Amino acid sequence: MPLLTPLRFSWRRLPAAGVPVKNLGLRTVASGASSPSGASPKAFNIFDRDLKRKQKNWAARQPEPMKFDYLKEEVGSRIADRVYDIARDFRLALDVGCGRGYVAEHLNKETVGKFFQTDIAENALKNALETEIPTVSVLADEEFLPFRENTFDLVVSSLSLHWVNDLPRALEQIHYVLKPDGVFIGAMFGGDTLFELRCSLQLAETEREGGFSPHVSPFTAVNDLGHLLGRAGFNTLTVDTDEIQVNYPGMFELMEDLQGMGESNCAWNRKALLHRDTMLAAAAVYQEMYRNEDGSVPATYQIYYMIGWKYHDSQARPAERGSATVSFGELGKINDLMSQGKKSQ
Repeated sequence: MPLLTPLRFSWRRLPAAGVPVKNLGLRTVASGASSPSGASPKAFNIFDRDLKRKQKNWAARQPEPMKFDYLKEEVGSRIADRVYDIARDFRLALDVGCGRGYVAEHLNKETVGKFFQTDIAENALKNALETEIPTVSVLADEEFLPFRENTFDLVVSSLSLHWVNDLPRALEQIHYVLKPDGVFIGAMFGGDTLFELRCSLQLAETEREGGFSPHVSPFTAVNDLGHLLGRAGFNTLTVDTDEIQVNYPGMFELMEDLQGMGESNCAWNRKALLHRDTMLAAAAVYQEMYRNEDGSVPATYQIYYMIGWKYHDSQARPAERGSATVSFGELGKINDLMSQGKKSQ
């Protein structure tokens, strides 16, 4: 088991409640204009989505899947905190790429009336964590959401969107299924995630084999997220980053946990196998470069959190350009003006 450092956990096991699927707003394709084959014109086919589904299904079938849930439960609880920060109730919510339901378990039925949970892995849906919120499980791809326009008051996504090939399309679909004035709250891995593992593997493979292949999947840059959210139609955007560091006995224990999370690399250009001596060399490099005083090694997970709203006439809007009555040059005189006003009183 890993040695956890600044993680906080909020374990809750609440009675499960199910609801029938008869009221589902199902549709063939979530995008209003394109078909499943019509991805974005410049979309890249980076990840083997069928392999990712198999990896997640394998992880969900393990005898003790909760042993590897620590990171996803922590991020799920932080997304739930952001939901609670919004002073309103959500009658209908959707979790995109829910896994075993790491967000729903931290929410209550007073905040969310009904939760639709979608994932590409059927075993993850079958083995979902318990929650007091009535839930409906839907087997669906993040890039092809089978719901009608303006269906949900809230959409969340926790550590799933970093595996989609067409992130702009996925965000557009989320925006499409949101009701006006609905909110999207998401989290995905950032570019500095597992930099220790990436560097160790690259150095060892270069030294032993004369070159290296990508063994950690590529991630989105934080400065691109705001642009992608705005392009998808969201406004009143918030994007922030956080880091969670977990300590492990060694590199091999870290890789075992990544496999147990269903987070193994599934990029098409990945190298299927590494030589044994290369792996041993990488573990030694990891220890030498990054080990803690107690002999453990850290693994850094950078998390991007994003919040975006679908437009509604009731939302606050910036004033028209040129409507200001005070210039920035006069702001420096505000203290003088206030003191003069007090003297005149």
